[in-house]
This record gives sequence, structure tokens and C-alpha cells, in this order.
Amino acid sequence: MNLRRRHRVAPEVATASLNDIMFFLMLFFLITSTLVNPNVIKLLLPKASANKTLNKQPLTISVTKDFQYFINNKPVAVEDLSAELALAIQGTSEPTAVLRVDRGITVQELVNLLEIGSRLHIKMILATDASSK
Repeated sequence: MNLRRRHRVAPEVATASLNDIMFFLMLFFLITSTLVNPNVIKLLLPKASANKTLNKQPLTISVTKDFQYFINNKPVAVEDLSAELALAIQGTSEPTAVLRVDRGITVQELVNLLEIGSRLHIKMILATDASSK
């Protein structure tokens, strides 16, 4: 009796559709990554060699090069800046604010912001760009 098979079946994995799946996954991740931060204020931050990150959720004070002020991405007039900051830190035991100012801002404007923070007893931290020089 001959029990051997005459036709041997070779195992095969079809990978033709794998390229299509990978393409659609890459396309999906590219599209969703552009939608992560749609409300970002464009600033060129000054550079620094040392970086320190915060674990708390501080206020963010942003100043663009054309002197538009923002508190947590909400536009604020210069005249109302002190009042809006006082309102934003209400009920906070240790108020902290991250200053995100454009590198084209004068030192006097930065000092004015620091004076407002000093009057309201807010710890001010200047955000910098971590890029190398």
C-alpha cells in the first residue's frame, strides 16, 4: 500500500492586501496628528540650554510679536490683563504662570508682565525653546 500523497500542499500567506492596510493606517495617523492642537498660538520662543518641566497645570500667558495678549489661549486686552489674571488665580494656593512671549518682544514689555505677576503673587516662569543654538 502506498500511503504517500502525490500532490504536496505548500503553506502560503497572502500579503497582497497588507500594503493597502499599512497605507490607510499611515494616512489615518498623518491626518489625526495634524488635528491634535488646532488652537495653538504661533510664537518663536527664545532659546535656552537648560530645561525644566512643570508637573502642575499653570496658567499660560502668551504675547505675540504684535502685542496681542492671551491667558490660556483666550485673548485679553492689555488694560484688562491684571484683572483677568486675578480672576484666573482665584482659589489657587500657589499660582504659577508660564510666560510664552515672542522673542521680538522688548524687555520692558516682559518686565511689565513680571510686575503684574509680582503684585498678584504669581510665580512666573519664562518658556524657552529647547532647540540647540
